Amino acid sequence: MAWSKESGLGTCVQTPGIIFTENDAVIPDVVWITNERLAQGLDEAGHLIVAPELIIEIASPGKSSGDRDRQSKRKLYSIYGVQEYWIGDWQLQNMEVYRRENAQLCLQETLYKEDCLTSPLLPNFSLPLVQIFTP
Repeated sequence: MAWSKESGLGTCVQTPGIIFTENDAVIPDVVWITNERLAQGLDEAGHLIVAPELIIEIASPGKSSGDRDRQSKRKLYSIYGVQEYWIGDWQLQNMEVYRRENAQLCLQETLYKEDCLTSPLLPNFSLPLVQIFTP
């Protein structure tokens, strides 16, 4: 959120409702969306109706939750044009980074507590993961 405020390029929103279609609606943990996309992408109730550039999910304990994030949600986000998708796992203390390639969100890297997260979507953004994974 601090990077978004400083850069002025977009907005970071926690637990927004995203309605892609009547049958495809989700509530991710965090999204980042450019100001231009946000201006055209809200319905009357304040739900996003366009894909944000970045979606972040925090995996809940249990295999089914992780599988849903890595398979079902990743497929849905690929279909609707999300550019990056990050999945943070508290138990493993890692962050999986998926980026769009050939209309698919593909795993680019898995970062750990000692690594630093950057993104081509977010100029000059840098986050040491120790800040996230240290209680």
